[in-house]
Amino acid sequence: MRSPGRIVKAALLLAAVALPAAMLTPTNAAAANSLTMLGADVSSAQRAIDLGAKYYDSSGTAKDPLDILKAAGVNYVRLRIWNNPASGYNNKAKVLAYAKQVKAKGLKLLVDFHYSDTWADPGKQYKPAAWSSHGISALQTDVYNYTYDVCNSLKSQGTTPDSVQIGNEINVGMLWDDGKVVNNNFTNIGLLLKSGYNATKACNSSTQVIIHTADADSDSNARWFYDGIKAQGVNWDITGLSYYCMWHGTLANMGSVVSDMKSRYGKDVIIAETAYPFTSSDADSTANSVTSGCSGYPLTWAGQGAEFTAVQNTARSAGAIGVFYWEPTWYAVTGNGWDPANIATSGDGWDNMAIFNWTGQVNPSVKWTP
Repeated sequence: MRSPGRIVKAALLLAAVALPAAMLTPTNAAAANSLTMLGADVSSAQRAIDLGAKYYDSSGTAKDPLDILKAAGVNYVRLRIWNNPASGYNNKAKVLAYAKQVKAKGLKLLVDFHYSDTWADPGKQYKPAAWSSHGISALQTDVYNYTYDVCNSLKSQGTTPDSVQIGNEINVGMLWDDGKVVNNNFTNIGLLLKSGYNATKACNSSTQVIIHTADADSDSNARWFYDGIKAQGVNWDITGLSYYCMWHGTLANMGSVVSDMKSRYGKDVIIAETAYPFTSSDADSTANSVTSGCSGYPLTWAGQGAEFTAVQNTARSAGAIGVFYWEPTWYAVTGNGWDPANIATSGDGWDNMAIFNWTGQVNPSVKWTP
């Protein structure tokens, strides 16, 4: 996921169209398949808690948000990592600290490498400042060393990551411009992904490597990318896709992409990101990234819960093994802004997409189900 540039992203994705209710009807859950990765990306929670934010369960009792999420069915936590963000949050030290809390709760850990000092997504993949002058040869070493160091540091403190993402929503590559796919040339992105994969397996052979794009809207785009890296000899364990109905189209189409990815590459598939608004209202002075929903799902607590259930049902029926809700704990807390270069005053464009309302009460309609 990304910055408040979610608004910009809508222009980047051609699937942002009005969707009739009939096209958004979820498929029935297939009894033969189950979701084993019931995930939540809570990358902003550490800062919120440090600022004194409170989280309340459905009975109004203040609790650790990880406990509230676990009670709702979560078994897997995703944490983004930035190389050297100005705020310090989501850097290696902060991820190491929060990983201890995640593992202490009995939750599994997915580390999402952005390979940037700030947000990386389909519209931007900025190199970390420390690597800014490096060409492809040096970047291969950078990716290997950094990935190995973070993984090994986690392993050394007893919080080995269960999975990692080598890049975040890398629809046309990462570490631009060296790692960008131009004129269908996948050579450089192939080299970088192999470096990340090899570093992960050298650290811990059982850690699963995810390669993540925001291509749940387009089977042709997904095939183009994953065919391209496969032709370069890239290996990966799980195919990760982002799916937000307001940008990525119908549930039925998402299901067909998931099914094709699974059969085409013979690898497990997850929805690495999804979310839905419970209101169109805004809790702070920063405009919401999402201001409308999808037909059939009102912008209410019940609607938010129903849409998330439909995503899980569709993904499960299509053969996916996991679904991750993006930033369910990121309600508006003064000082927990989107911009790592100005975290104290930049605000929260995701407050209407969290599953906690503006006073920290959880939406009891949102459940993760196997």
